[in-house]
Amino acid sequence: MHADTRKVSATLARTHLVNAIGDGAFLVTFALYFTHVVGLPAARFGLGMSLAWAAGFLASVPAGHLADRFGPRRVAVALAAGTAVTVAVLPAVRGFPAFLVVICAYGVCQSGLTGARQALLTRLVAPAERTRVRARLQARINGGLALGAVAGAVALAVDTRAAYLAVLALDAVAFGVAALLLSRLPAGAGPAPAAGAGRVLTVLRDRPYAVLTALNAVMLLYMPLLSLVIPLWIAEATAAPTWLAAAVLAVNTVGVLLFQVRIARRVTDVASAARTVRTAGLVMLVACAVFAATAGTGSPWLTGAVLLTGALLQVLAEMLQAAGSWELSFALAPAGQHGLYQGMYTSGIPLARILGPAALTGLILGYGVPGWLALGGLIAGAGLATVPVTRWAARHRRRRNASRIISA
Repeated sequence: MHADTRKVSATLARTHLVNAIGDGAFLVTFALYFTHVVGLPAARFGLGMSLAWAAGFLASVPAGHLADRFGPRRVAVALAAGTAVTVAVLPAVRGFPAFLVVICAYGVCQSGLTGARQALLTRLVAPAERTRVRARLQARINGGLALGAVAGAVALAVDTRAAYLAVLALDAVAFGVAALLLSRLPAGAGPAPAAGAGRVLTVLRDRPYAVLTALNAVMLLYMPLLSLVIPLWIAEATAAPTWLAAAVLAVNTVGVLLFQVRIARRVTDVASAARTVRTAGLVMLVACAVFAATAGTGSPWLTGAVLLTGALLQVLAEMLQAAGSWELSFALAPAGQHGLYQGMYTSGIPLARILGPAALTGLILGYGVPGWLALGGLIAGAGLATVPVTRWAARHRRRRNASRIISA
C-alpha cells in the first residue's frame, strides 16, 4: 500500500527544492573558492573532483543495496546528513590530501542520495504516478538551482572569503533541512524482496538493465554542455557575446520549470518511455547540428538567435530523455530491489560528470562542427538503441517473474 501521493509529493518537492537551492549556490562558487581563496592549483582541484565522482560512481550500487536492506528513507536521511557534514567540514580544508578525503566523501553521499531518494519515491508512490511525481520534483530542482545560483552570483560579486563561506554554510544547512524533511516521510511498506535481493552483484548480472544504464549514461553526456562547453564555444568559436551563455542556461532552467510535467504526461508505460527516449536522441542530434551552425558566423545577432534555437531544442531533448528514462528505471526494476536498481541506473550521473567535461571539450572545441555532429550522432544512436534493449529487458523481466511464480 502506498502513502498518500499528494502529501508525499509535497514533502519530496520541499526536500528537492531545499537541496537544489544549496546546490545551485555551491556549484557556482565552489571552484573559485578552492582555487582562488584556498589556493589549490586548478589541475589538482579538477583531479579531486574527478576522483570524487569516481567514488560516487562506485558507491551508487552498494548504497542502493543498503536502501533495500535498511529502508530507503533511513539511508536517504543518513546520506543527506552526511552531505551536510562534508560541506560543513570544507571550510577547514587547506591542503590537497584533506580536500581529496572530504570531497570524495561528498561524492559518495551525493551519488548515493540520488538513488536512495529514487528508491524512496518508488516505495511511497504508486507505479502509475511515479514518473509524473518525478517530473514535478525535477521542476522544483530547476527552480531551486536558479535561486541558489542567484545567491552564488552575489557571493561572486562580493568576492570575499566570508561570502564564499556563507555559501558553504547555506549548502550545509540546506542538506541538514533536507535530512529532517526526509525523516518525516513514512517509511512505507515495501514488497517482499526478490530472489537474490541480498546480493549486491544481482543487478550487474541483469544484462538488459545494465545495457539500459549504459545507454542512459551516454545520453547524459549533455550534462556538461550548458555549464562548460557552450560558454567556451561561444567565447572561442562564435561572434556572439559571452553573456549569451547565461541566456542559454536561463532557457534551460525556465523550460524545465514550465514544461517538464507536461512532457512527462506522454509517458504512460515502458513502450511509450522507450519511444520518448528515442525521440529525445533525435532531437538532441538536431540541437547539436544547430549549435554547430554557429561556428564562424559573422553576425552576433544571428548567432544569438541560432544559439537560442539550439538551446530550445536541447532542453526539449533533455525533458524527453528524463521522462522516458525515469519510467524505464522504475518499471523494469524487480519488486523489492528498487534501491539496488536505482543505484545502478543513477550511477550514470557521476559517470557523466567524470567523462563528460574532458570528452566534450576535446571533441567539440578540438574538432568544431564534426565534433558537434559526432556528439549528436552518439546520443541519437543511444536513443535509437533504447527501444530494442527495452523490449529485451521487458522479456527478461517477464521470464524472471514467471520463474519466481513456478519456484514459489
